[in-house]
Amino acid sequence: MKKQINWPKYLVIGFFAVGIIAMTLNSFLPGKDDIKDLELTDSGIALPSFSKEAMVGNQLFDMNCAACHGGNATGTEQGPPLMHRIYNPGHHSDRAFYLAVQNGAKQHHWPFGDMPAQPQVSSEQVARIIRYIRELQEANGIAYQKHQM
Repeated sequence: MKKQINWPKYLVIGFFAVGIIAMTLNSFLPGKDDIKDLELTDSGIALPSFSKEAMVGNQLFDMNCAACHGGNATGTEQGPPLMHRIYNPGHHSDRAFYLAVQNGAKQHHWPFGDMPAQPQVSSEQVARIIRYIRELQEANGIAYQKHQM
């Protein structure tokens, strides 16, 4: 004799399990209190209260990088958005940014072609640009994720 499966019981248990998982995942998302000091741009990018170093980096970024990487690092038809999780510090370290500016970078994530070296940007300026990008990323939930190949 076959044992009957109690489907309603399993559906109720499944329903509660999905609810618990959803609540757990939601607890990792920023809440209203976490973003109270942020201003949203037209493109939906949250702008934090930048440090002094990042404010200088923002100006340097606009002068040297925004033509390809877009305002607030949102990307253009010429270059990728640095406001993307692929550019989190665990995948593209600060050193990767220094090397890209110094040596250029081969196309590897996006179909924009190779990035040329930017010899007009000093390493001190790159440090400020990186600070700007990292603070902007952090304000928009882009955090360190260990890179796995």
